[in-house]
Amino acid sequence: MLLLSTELLLAIALGAALWMRPWQLLRGGALISPLLGSLVVLPWLWALPWLHTMPLQLHWSLACLVLLMLGWPLAVPTLCLVAVLAGLLGDQTWEVVVTLAFWRGVLPATLALGLGAAIRRLIGPHLFVYVLGRGFLGAAVCLFAASALLQWLGPAQPGLDKTLSLVAHWLTAWGDAFVTGMLTAIFVAFKPAWLATWSDTLYLPKPPATHDTPD
Repeated sequence: MLLLSTELLLAIALGAALWMRPWQLLRGGALISPLLGSLVVLPWLWALPWLHTMPLQLHWSLACLVLLMLGWPLAVPTLCLVAVLAGLLGDQTWEVVVTLAFWRGVLPATLALGLGAAIRRLIGPHLFVYVLGRGFLGAAVCLFAASALLQWLGPAQPGLDKTLSLVAHWLTAWGDAFVTGMLTAIFVAFKPAWLATWSDTLYLPKPPATHDTPD
């Protein structure tokens, strides 16, 4: 039942994103580098739990960073493709790929989109609000919310303490958010063209001009 709901929600999100013609965002070539970087790096990070046998499995997402770089219409198909590539690398089933695409990719990115709009509306478009609110804090909240929702809706696992599992999800979300916030700050400073959600005009308004009056 959860798989069917996940497939339906993923299809709706992907259809809505494609309806917005995300390829138009690639005009000018500024977002080609972050797009290719996402498709090269993220599949390996997402496939890490299946590629090594360490006792502590690291689950990376970075979906909020992809959202900030590419914008929601382009981030959704990109994250879906990342999930497919990760599934191929880890030799996983279609069910795992769908779950990965929605719960680790599309849902956190969509939550980050809504949270970012709410932050900008309530607080205003400020530089530190963008970096801290959407990069650090927003990423942590959205990633934890997606993980907690999956745990709540998914089947119960024997021997799993839900309280301790939520703590683990919270800590993992903060690790992901730290990387997201750090890279967001770097891109704002040195590569603002790699952030489709960034605007110098919006977040760096020029101070009003002052006119000297004669004595």
